[in-house]
Order: sequence, then structure tokens, then C-alpha cells
Amino acid sequence: MTTLRPPVAAHRPTARTRTKRDRRSWTGWGFMGPFAAVFALVFLAPIAYSIYLSLFRDQLIGGTTFVGLDNYTQAFQDDKFWASVGRVSLFLVVQVPIMLGIALLVALALDSGRLYGRDFFRISIFLPYAVPAVVATLMWGFMYGTRFGLLGDVNDAFGVSLPDPLSPDLVLASIGNIVTWEFVGYNMLIFYSALRVIPHSLYEAAEIDGAGQFRVIAAIKLPAIRGALVIATIFSIIGSFQLFNEPSILRNLARNAITTSYTPNYYTYSLSFSGQQHNYSATVAIIMGLITMVIAYVVQLRGMRKGA
Repeated sequence: MTTLRPPVAAHRPTARTRTKRDRRSWTGWGFMGPFAAVFALVFLAPIAYSIYLSLFRDQLIGGTTFVGLDNYTQAFQDDKFWASVGRVSLFLVVQVPIMLGIALLVALALDSGRLYGRDFFRISIFLPYAVPAVVATLMWGFMYGTRFGLLGDVNDAFGVSLPDPLSPDLVLASIGNIVTWEFVGYNMLIFYSALRVIPHSLYEAAEIDGAGQFRVIAAIKLPAIRGALVIATIFSIIGSFQLFNEPSILRNLARNAITTSYTPNYYTYSLSFSGQQHNYSATVAIIMGLITMVIAYVVQLRGMRKGA
């Protein structure tokens, strides 16, 4: 005859068990705490303060006054601001594809294994990225000079009159040349690193199938580095909308071609430090941040969809 045993009571967490679980949960926050504090201090706090500034305006009578969204309304009606946005948009559409195309070609050449002196060539292409943007702009600015620079010496030596790169019609292209010279090596390194991690088994299968170099590039290499292409494109978009060093330095050499509102960042800087319009400057900065964020997100979304 079997005897019935009383049911085992459900295990209930003791106070000691709950204490251990609480400690584990707080351990993660302890590791995240320093980063979260720095992130809030250097990222979230400036954004919040900029939004706060954009809601006020300094007036001759009454001092700092709350104006709500009036600064944003003014920005949307500001011809100088939208002209600068259009200028960097044109710069983005033309310069970024050229720069990324050159970087991709160089990376493919390096990865092919048929380039003589590959290591030296890779360092030579990457070296301009190590040059500070201020130094690079000054160097190119003096080469562009028609009266004192390399272009002026060429005109005098050969008795010709080459177009002035710092003229109003060509200065944007000249800035694009400087930026391309600076960042081709950086983007080349992104593409080259992505190419180096492609499994060799794919190349062996392509060789067995008799695929040529162009077929390998189109069917294996380009699809494999699509993520790197998207990242480089996003970085380039952000950099184009943040264009500041080149126009601000070249303005001393081309005052008739470059104004203080030539790019959105330069316009924001001029409003804040020269015009003392801190509130309106914060408004322009916030709008540009939103525009950049939306465009970068759209590019990322389209890149992910194509890769799916």
C-alpha cells in the first residue's frame, strides 16, 4: 500500500536570494554608469541647452524674452540659411560620389594583389588624412593663389592665364578637391578592411566557375562590402553638412567668393561669435542637426533594405 506524501511547497525566494539578484542588477548599471554620465554631460546636456536657447531671444527692450517657435519661423524664412543648405547639398551630391568612387577603386586595386609596392601605395594614399584640416586647407589655398602661389607661378612661367580656383564660380569645386584629397585615404581604409575579411572560399568557387576579375568584383566584392559602403556614405554626408574649416580659412584668400553664410556651420559660427545672436544660432544648429539626421537615416535605411 502506497502512502501519500504531502506536496512539496513552492520555492520562495529568501531575503538573501533577493539581495543577490538586486546586486546583479545594479552591477550592470555600475559598469554603464561612467559612460552614461559622460554621454549625458557631453551629448544630451548640450542638445537640451541648445533647444532651451532656441526658445528665447535677446531684445534691446526687455532683455532675454521667451519667444517660443519664432526663431524657427525666422530660420525657415532665412534666405542666407537655405542658400547655404543648398550649397552643401550640391557639394554632397557631386563631391561624395567622386570621393567614394576613387576610394573604392584604390581599395579594389590594393586588394587585387597585382599592385606593385602595395604597402607603400596604401600608406601614401592614407597619409593626407593624417594632415590636420587647417594645415591642408592653408597648403592648398596657397597653391590656388594666382598672385603668390603655385598657380600664379605657372601663369608667369608659361605666359598663360589659368582660371582662378578661388573665384566665385570655382571655389566650391576647389573646396571639394581639398576634402577629397583629405578623406580618400580614410574611406579607402574602410573599404580595404572590408575586402580583406571576405572568405577566400568564395574566390576559389569563382575561379572554378571561370569568373573573370570584373565578375568577381560585381558578384562577390561589392555585395560583401555593402555595409562598409553605407557607413562611409553616412560619414561623408555628415561631414558635408558639417563643412566649416575649409571655407572659414579660405575666406581670407577669397573674400569675394566666400561669405560668412557660405555653409550652415559657418553661418552658425558667424551668428554666434560675430553677430552675438546666440539664440538664433542655436536654432539654426538644431535645424541642421535634424536635416542631417533625417538624410543619414534614409541612406542607412535604404542601404539595409538593399542588403536584405
